[in-house]
Amino acid sequence: MTMTDATPSALPQEGGIPDAAPSRSASPVASAWVRVCRVDDLLVERGAAALIGGRQIALFRTYDGRLFATDQVDPFSGAAVLSRGIVGDRDGVPTVASPMYKQVFDLRTGACLDTQGKEPLAVRTHPVAVTDGDVFVKIEGDAR
Repeated sequence: MTMTDATPSALPQEGGIPDAAPSRSASPVASAWVRVCRVDDLLVERGAAALIGGRQIALFRTYDGRLFATDQVDPFSGAAVLSRGIVGDRDGVPTVASPMYKQVFDLRTGACLDTQGKEPLAVRTHPVAVTDGDVFVKIEGDAR
């Protein structure tokens, strides 16, 4: 599943979307919560790609209903493929395995748990919130 070009929107302050300190990023959506899709649009144990202000992200819904967002680009290959990775868990840690070289990333922190013999690299993660069944992602910092 691929979603295209989500744009920033005004968010209700109720429903669990926390306030955040402003960022000095050049990105037009930096530090803005952006509505991406409905929770029901995300399949369990699958990824979905979205474009937010020119940045590709990958959204994941785990078997227990938690939602995670990372950059879509695999830091080892440079390919925008993480949403097509294998979603799972390792001792209770939600993970995605890249479809390229099979490195496994912690969806909570972006840390690489299995480097497949290469230097460790991490994938950037993004805060996710749900309000009234809508999924919002917050992009912080400069685009890579």
